[in-house]
Amino acid sequence: MGVRKYSCLLFQLGVGVYLLGALLFFVGRQTNLALPSSSSDLWETLNSYNIRLQKDIHQYNAQFNAQPDSYIIDPPNLPYTQQVSLPPASNTTERQAAAFIVLVRNSELPGMLQSMHDVEGRFNKKFNYPWVFLNEEPFTDEFKRLTTLAAAPSKTHYGLVNESMWGYPSWISQSKAAKMREIMKDLPYGNSESYRHMCRFQSGFFWRHPLVLSLNLEYYWRVEPDVRYFCELDYDPFLYMKQNKKKYAFNISFKEHSGTIITLWDTVKKFAQESTKKGKNYFPHKVTDTIFKFLTPDDGGTYNGCHFWTNFEIARLDLWHTEAYQEFFEYLDHNGGFFYERWGDAPVHSIFAALYLHQDEVHFFNDIGYKHSIYQHCPAEDRLIRRCTCNPSDSLDFTDHMSCLTEYMEARHYNDPNDKRTVNDMLLKK
Repeated sequence: MGVRKYSCLLFQLGVGVYLLGALLFFVGRQTNLALPSSSSDLWETLNSYNIRLQKDIHQYNAQFNAQPDSYIIDPPNLPYTQQVSLPPASNTTERQAAAFIVLVRNSELPGMLQSMHDVEGRFNKKFNYPWVFLNEEPFTDEFKRLTTLAAAPSKTHYGLVNESMWGYPSWISQSKAAKMREIMKDLPYGNSESYRHMCRFQSGFFWRHPLVLSLNLEYYWRVEPDVRYFCELDYDPFLYMKQNKKKYAFNISFKEHSGTIITLWDTVKKFAQESTKKGKNYFPHKVTDTIFKFLTPDDGGTYNGCHFWTNFEIARLDLWHTEAYQEFFEYLDHNGGFFYERWGDAPVHSIFAALYLHQDEVHFFNDIGYKHSIYQHCPAEDRLIRRCTCNPSDSLDFTDHMSCLTEYMEARHYNDPNDKRTVNDMLLKK
């Protein structure tokens, strides 16, 4: 009898530990929610989570859950459409050299678990791609333990961002940077020093972090804390990118606040002009072969602020390792705009991709429902929305004046056969 009681006790303890770990994982669904400190708080949190989950799934129709083989993007205010073909649903295809890359703080653990819950549940439980976490401070044991649990059975990697990638370069005046932050304090993140370090790191360093380099990755999917993914994904987007020769992919496009990037466009044009004088033409594609017009309404005279939100970004890592991008970043970095203004990695990445890539190398993952902060994308196409838990009426897309999807679609469909100008030609114009 004593042995039986002992075995039963061990079994109960094992079940308890398992449930506690699972509940801690589900806590991540709650945005900005601290980890519970007691078992009663934990159960209250789980009840709140279940209520939210039921509200989330009202759109989903299980009778129409098969992935379509194609769909058509049909903007309500534009005279053209775009057909997108999807690969067959399968999780048995060969895995690519790819990973999720996350820049995150220890304090963002609850929001990180929420994001991981969606990514794993909608996609990665079928494919098991690894997670790469980067932090400017050492990760806590708690962060490692819970994110490893959330990612299981996928691998997790943890890297430290040192001062060479997160500090001030020698040519930056920190007193001037502080004065500029004070002047810009009323703009979004205008007074934030850490935000500027983050934007510079994401622009020029994440792709050459020693941990990332050691994994020999070909593609990455950027994920951030406190984001939501709403749609089932039954094919491998990394494989899709490779098979279709895509190099950069986005989900939401938006206009940047002009006060944060006052001199960015002029600096980009100066880069092209000075590179040309040195015999380098980094932007040789014809305008009609790119999405150049996504960036400018007047043939390069001004920048409209349109960019892809990099809190969702799937791309080839070697795009940033090209001579063109490395020279581009170094030029911008030495100009000082990351600190004296508030240049974001989103406009930096987007401008380069729009200038450098052929339009067919850029992809809009319309079928992935996504939310960051209060802004979201939810596919409106009937064949897609039935696989999602979001509402298309909540999307920015083609209705909000700050969305740039209209500009993106117009740029893709600009095909004047008489326009022989290159992107570099446009940037050389005074």
